[in-house]
Amino acid sequence: MDQIDRLLVEETQGILDINWVTERIAVGGWVETDEKMRAAAKCGITHIIDMTWECDDTALAKPYGIEVLVNAVDDDFKPKPPEILEKGVEFALSALAKPDSKLLIHCVAGRHRGPMMALAVFCKLGWAMEDAMRRLSERRPVVDWAPVYVASVRDFLDNGRTSKGESVELSRSAAGPLPYGPDKMP
Repeated sequence: MDQIDRLLVEETQGILDINWVTERIAVGGWVETDEKMRAAAKCGITHIIDMTWECDDTALAKPYGIEVLVNAVDDDFKPKPPEILEKGVEFALSALAKPDSKLLIHCVAGRHRGPMMALAVFCKLGWAMEDAMRRLSERRPVVDWAPVYVASVRDFLDNGRTSKGESVELSRSAAGPLPYGPDKMP
């Protein structure tokens, strides 16, 4: 199903299958060709969280100076361990601490794994889960919130610890301007 969805989305959106959720954070489908990676670089993307096991973006991204975190998980509709989400959140926060960075979070079709990771990032940035889910769904209409993945994010958030055992204290300001924050929603 993901490959069919991915092909449909790519036909309607052109080369790069992404949607900007904020000025600095995008969610989308995979960037498995040089043409797509070049398009990502032209969009200003500086960091990628790659949630796929199907393709590793690292070699394609290197010539463009894009930093990649391969955070591969299977889209098997089974609970995801908090360590996977923690790893992605830490990478995202580090990337967003750089004022000119732009982050792409993706899986194959941008329906399940990528949005799950983006949800964890937005929640750690201070968004209420429902507001983050609504914003992600509005900005990327193909998102399909698998209940088990939402539960995985809830479990991760309930933990509230970093891998170093320190409390996580975050605010939306860690991502720079977030013009689509819950406080600015209609």
